[in-house]
Amino acid sequence: MTEATHITPATPATSERPATAFDWVGGEDAVRRLVDRFYDLMDLEPAFAVLRSLHPSTLEGSRDKLHWFLCGWLGGPDHFVERFGHPRLRARHLPFRIGIKERDQWLACMHQAMTECALDPSLQQRLNESFAGTADWMRNV
Repeated sequence: MTEATHITPATPATSERPATAFDWVGGEDAVRRLVDRFYDLMDLEPAFAVLRSLHPSTLEGSRDKLHWFLCGWLGGPDHFVERFGHPRLRARHLPFRIGIKERDQWLACMHQAMTECALDPSLQQRLNESFAGTADWMRNV
């Protein structure tokens, strides 16, 4: 994998499944809730302490950037690209030590956030698979 790609539903849109993962998640407000829960968990759960240590003392900027990125990545508005240009995920994360432990904590934290935000289990499975590929590609140690 060379860069994160947009997530699309596994099957064409029907009356049961929205056209984009962004819509399937529930739109921009739902993406914000997911991101906020992700960072809340990172702050609250000792199991995510290594991941938390990679972030600044205040998480507002991180929350905004992940929210903006995920909106576009899921097929919604490209807020991140409008503000910063191409995401260049790996390049932007090279200053941080990302190994197996950091990758696994990020994935576990996001999985827990998706579960607590009650995302559709089918969508969670697809997102977990996509996040896992990207997170593994982000490793630099």
